[in-house]
Amino acid sequence: MAILFWLAIGIVCYAFVGYGVVLYLLVKLKRALVSPYPISNASSVYPTVTLLVAAYNEADIIGAKIANTLDLDYPEERLQLIFITDGSDDDTPAIVGGYSGITLLHQAERRGKMAAIKRAMNHVQGEITIFTDGNTFLNPEAIKQLVKHYQNPKVGAVAGEKRIKVDRTADASAAGEGFYWKYESKLKQLDYAFYSNVGAAGELFSIRTALYPPVETDTIIDDHMIAMRIAEKGFIIAYEPAAYAMETASENTSEELKRKIRIAAGGLQSILRLPKAANPFFYPLLTFQYISHRVLRWTIVPFLLPLIFILNVVMVAEGTGTVYVILFAMQLLFYGMAVIGWLLEGRQLRIKLFFIPYYFCLMNYAVIAGIFRYLRGNQAAAWEKSKRKTELR
Repeated sequence: MAILFWLAIGIVCYAFVGYGVVLYLLVKLKRALVSPYPISNASSVYPTVTLLVAAYNEADIIGAKIANTLDLDYPEERLQLIFITDGSDDDTPAIVGGYSGITLLHQAERRGKMAAIKRAMNHVQGEITIFTDGNTFLNPEAIKQLVKHYQNPKVGAVAGEKRIKVDRTADASAAGEGFYWKYESKLKQLDYAFYSNVGAAGELFSIRTALYPPVETDTIIDDHMIAMRIAEKGFIIAYEPAAYAMETASENTSEELKRKIRIAAGGLQSILRLPKAANPFFYPLLTFQYISHRVLRWTIVPFLLPLIFILNVVMVAEGTGTVYVILFAMQLLFYGMAVIGWLLEGRQLRIKLFFIPYYFCLMNYAVIAGIFRYLRGNQAAAWEKSKRKTELR
């Protein structure tokens, strides 16, 4: 029982903290031994780019999104703009259609984001395809910052940074999501510095158009699958934090939970559909990163957390040692803070100290719920629009 207990703790600690520490040390060692590929920030020759914007019923914000897109700092003659509004039954298609210079792709049937992207790829003309969402806003330099990495012929995709707007009165969903993405950004920078990223966020990522891979229409998290299929071809997924997409947090915890459960279901689906990524005989460095950064969090760790708690209860009851009493007390404190965070959330009281434990528990519960939803076949491919806080303009 003690061996199982400590093994479970070791895996959990490695997944959330240890991997980052190991990666940091490996990056330090690599930088001491290997010179990075030279990337110029002042290239006067820009590749042709197609910007694909997926928007579903975004009439209240699509005008601002278009304005943001038209303000991007990239040569107009080398930039193709495509907006996909499949299934939208509000004014989104009409608003987009009122702008010259934008290709509108719309059909009444809603078959899911991956189906929409596959249809749109037939219209793409750029050497580089950039994917972004209708409710996110890019910084003016985003395109230039992304495409500079394609100077390296080994780079097949480049992910931008996702940022969550968090104000001083943020609730648990905003504060927790904001903290999570800041942590993820640091980890992704280390991933790329060591070898490659292991996925991309749909808010902003790009690929070499020629490498666009076949992806099943029923894919739940299309961004991750597209990027990882390219990685499975032996290409690197770069990461560029200076290219970022800004969006507001989920409107409340219920909306964030709905979104996380869907992502978790898609995470399990992607693991089952990416056999080469998990096979060290193909690309061992990628496999090490993929299992450490994604697979453990999306499969094993959420189930280990209740196991650790139960084992700790039994070991304390059997009087196995003071260290187990201390660890049990620490668990009670952590989960007690999570419960307080939950209670405060329901009463509209905002004390950020309790938000991180609450959000951590919420994320891991969502993974378990998402796994069972996927196994039951209850997760549709059509993307579920989450309600967000007051939209950015």
